[in-house]
Amino acid sequence: MRNNPTGRQLRLGTELRKLRERAGLTSTQASKLLGVQQNQISNVEAGRAGVSPERVRALACHYDCGDKALVEALSDMATERTRGWWEEYREILPAVLLDLAEVEHHSTMLRTAVTVHIPGLFQTTDYAREIFRQDVPEMSPPDVEHRVSFRVKRQAVLYRDSPTPQHAIIHEAALRMQFGGRSVTGAQLKHLLDMTERPHVTVHVIPFDAGAFPGSGQSIYYAQGPLPPLDTVNLDQSHGPVFLDSEAQLDKYRVLLDRMEATSLPPAQSRDFIHKVIQDL
Repeated sequence: MRNNPTGRQLRLGTELRKLRERAGLTSTQASKLLGVQQNQISNVEAGRAGVSPERVRALACHYDCGDKALVEALSDMATERTRGWWEEYREILPAVLLDLAEVEHHSTMLRTAVTVHIPGLFQTTDYAREIFRQDVPEMSPPDVEHRVSFRVKRQAVLYRDSPTPQHAIIHEAALRMQFGGRSVTGAQLKHLLDMTERPHVTVHVIPFDAGAFPGSGQSIYYAQGPLPPLDTVNLDQSHGPVFLDSEAQLDKYRVLLDRMEATSLPPAQSRDFIHKVIQDL
């Protein structure tokens, strides 16, 4: 029995519960169909107990789920039992940050929209350090360094053999905010400019003169799964990341990101814009 299930384990349980409820079955009815105790179904759906790919397929059959692609994707989630690099931070950082790294690791594409900070996967160590120094309550120097090293290790998804495509929408305000002063900001913007040259990275800039646009009041981080129903939205709050995965929420943030991208400059013009901001420093 797991005392602290990961975000991925919780998500698998949530999706199995959705399938059961869609079939109109109670957990007691599901347990009888599978020939197990009712608490076993409850523990699987709560992420407290593991489940084999074979049992996932059996549950999907009992739940009359005809979406073969979804069933196989959920079976793959049940198969995945590797402990990622983020586990070394298990007793150091909040578990929700480890869940974020796990979501990124398994994502097929990442979309982000920011209005104040440069996206985390593009941040330099000095820039990230300055961001974390502004947290309330103030973090100790060792805690700041743990956060910085964790953020840098998360960036590995952009450098591995099959890098995860990253689509970022960045408001001009985020480009002009001088965290750490001109030197740190200048190095950060040059690094961002270098990242735009990578084939799997797409950056769109929303200039001040674009005016109002949907989603302007928040930062959005959208991680695509193997199928749209398995996507995840992360909203970065002052108390930590918040994950959303209901169908209505996913639809809403897909539309928001699409509209924000439609408001922004195309990639080539965005690179020119970033270069201009660097010259203005």
